[in-house]
Amino acid sequence: MDKLVIEGGSPLSGTIRIHGAKNAALPILAASLLAEGVHSLHNVPKLLDIETMLDILERLGCRCTHHEETVTIDTSLLGTSHVPEDLMRQMRSSIFLMGPLLSRFGEVTIYQPGGCAIGERKIDLHLQGLQALGAEIEENNGRISCRAERLSGNDIHLDYPSVGATENIMMAAAMAEGTTTISGAAREPEIQDLQYFLNKMGAQIMGAGTDTITIQGVERLYPCTYEVIPDRIVAGTVMIAAAATRGNVTLTHTNAGHLTSLIHVLKRAGVQITVCNDIINVSCMGRPRAVQRIVTSPYPSFPTDLQSQFMVLLSLADGFSVIKETVFEGRFKHVEEMARMGADISIDLNRAFIRGVQRLYGATVEATDLRAGAALVIAGLAAEGTTVVEQAHHIDRGYDGIELLFQKLGARISRKVPVPGPFDLAN
Repeated sequence: MDKLVIEGGSPLSGTIRIHGAKNAALPILAASLLAEGVHSLHNVPKLLDIETMLDILERLGCRCTHHEETVTIDTSLLGTSHVPEDLMRQMRSSIFLMGPLLSRFGEVTIYQPGGCAIGERKIDLHLQGLQALGAEIEENNGRISCRAERLSGNDIHLDYPSVGATENIMMAAAMAEGTTTISGAAREPEIQDLQYFLNKMGAQIMGAGTDTITIQGVERLYPCTYEVIPDRIVAGTVMIAAAATRGNVTLTHTNAGHLTSLIHVLKRAGVQITVCNDIINVSCMGRPRAVQRIVTSPYPSFPTDLQSQFMVLLSLADGFSVIKETVFEGRFKHVEEMARMGADISIDLNRAFIRGVQRLYGATVEATDLRAGAALVIAGLAAEGTTVVEQAHHIDRGYDGIELLFQKLGARISRKVPVPGPFDLAN
């Protein structure tokens, strides 16, 4: 497996463009199946999860190309609604295919999805939402079959603001008969982006970004050209890395409105932030301050996807900080790895107690999931000496060449690819 080698201790400096949002692009790729024809999607990053989704679409019969940041999808030859089990187990976001395939074919067969091991993420709300639209569902040994001759609009309440369930219901309801209302909906910017994409295809959806979304079903949707929003989690990761290395970094092609909670907490830590249109400047000339308490929660609160990275900054802060993780129970797996680098962090159930230290030290550590891996990269950039982050493939799921990104900001970071041995070559 690839690993990243980092010579730390140098402040990040320079300007970087933020690539498109993985968590917006994936449901949009799935939603393209709702309209027969050729779609052109721009600002789509080259990530492991994106390539897996495109592999799935091709296995279903689509023709896909991904050149630079533009994806072209021809859905005209879509011939099956049976999603391959091997690909589903590679990526949790494959669950997004349920709604579009059910809408187009009247049936869909999927399997329990895989993905990062950060905690249990049930799909009950997805299935309950599709049932409310008229789908009959059968589950057998991880295989899930859904059928509906005709989906019908309904009032659906989500007991938890699940992003995936909200998006799956939106896609399934876009061509259902009548009106669907989702109350208790998730409010993430990626849901708004899906609404804009579906509406450009001819859907009639309003309310994304609030907790109530209304979908008026239409007879047909049409292929279109669309540009995906910038990735707020990648932007947040770069902002935190700039602060942790006491650097000065300018981010372009961003949306500061999607990062309000992070900007607020960074300012509490003494980090200087300036915003102008789609440009954000981050600078931190001295040691950051501790932040007494951070609680992760669904948008617009502090995002769980930036918790691991922010913990690195707090591990270098002056004072004592507490982070409470309320979204995923497995989001503290990076703590043991950070301890190898000299961090002083203790865990009690879903709370992390961080006592800031003067410096971190390079070590060999292992990325256990996407965001934990990004956090360890930040720790390596800020640490004295050499850090080796193993299992870098986890990081590739959400960052388009993270080593290239930070190299542009002056970081001494490189990727090491293992050389195949004689046994590997023979097979």
